[in-house]
Amino acid sequence: MDRNAQRKLYDALYPKLHFVCRRYLKSEEDREEAMADAFLTIFSKINDLRDLNAFNAWSRKIMVNQCLSYIKKKVDFETYIDDYQQNIASVNAEYAHTLNEQDLMGFLEKIPDGCKTIFNLFVVEGFSHKEIAEELNISVGTSKSQLNAAKNKLQDLVNTYYYSKAN
Repeated sequence: MDRNAQRKLYDALYPKLHFVCRRYLKSEEDREEAMADAFLTIFSKINDLRDLNAFNAWSRKIMVNQCLSYIKKKVDFETYIDDYQQNIASVNAEYAHTLNEQDLMGFLEKIPDGCKTIFNLFVVEGFSHKEIAEELNISVGTSKSQLNAAKNKLQDLVNTYYYSKAN
């Protein structure tokens, strides 16, 4: 693939893949590294793709897998890092307008990485708990527990947001 074609493909894919990456990785530095690694994989394996109609799903899967490899190195799914409590106070100032997709993305940024990852894989990507457990080398019970914790933490954040708007 020539450089010009690579650049056009990069420019077309970057916004979509960066959005996927944002759902999983908090640090912009980690996101940029994951994006670079994902594009390297895309460019090096594009000739292996047999169905061009599957290109978007294929590139998205590469991005998700790259994010998961970063997360596996950093997140202990067996423990709950309850740092989201200290973030609730900042919700009132940060979300002083109507709740939308961007607000929800902001709420996801405030929950622990393990919960966020499981929530994304289960709710957004459609993985089963068994698939999540296999992918992350955790038990099905841990996956279910993390999802439940994510839902509770997100509910707390949304309730705090709405409560602060009502007052």
